[in-house]
Amino acid sequence: MKPRSKRLVLIGVIIVAFGFAVTLVLNAFQENLVFFHTPTEVKERTVAYDRTIRIGGLVEKGTFKREEETTTVTFNVSDGESSILVSYTGILPDLFREGQGIVAEGKLLTSGLFVASHVFAKHDETYMPPEAAEALKRAEDKAMAQPAEQAVLESVGKGE
Repeated sequence: MKPRSKRLVLIGVIIVAFGFAVTLVLNAFQENLVFFHTPTEVKERTVAYDRTIRIGGLVEKGTFKREEETTTVTFNVSDGESSILVSYTGILPDLFREGQGIVAEGKLLTSGLFVASHVFAKHDETYMPPEAAEALKRAEDKAMAQPAEQAVLESVGKGE
């Protein structure tokens, strides 16, 4: 084999090896990438069922239930617009309570239940994931706009 052919074969092997290594790295990165979603996004079905995701929002008051003699709990997480049922087996963070902002990491089942593998409670009164804060603000703005729309409709209905 000529020296020139040997060089071309060596360069080809290096390129193939490099491409294989890049493919492995990108695949590992994709598998470990975890996206944050609001309960509204989950309800709109923009989330894949087989991927690990994070959801965040406030734990709805009156929805926390603990199964007897186990560490399994269920509760609803809401962004003010929609809520989703979360099931978690394990020890909850000390700061976890109803009305508290949390982020749960896990998988969404086809039934709509979110099975969390980790639950993170916010660390102080001012922290909230930016996406959750934005979703709560949108829901609050929507709630404020509805009474104004209702008043306009009522005044039009009365012929004013």
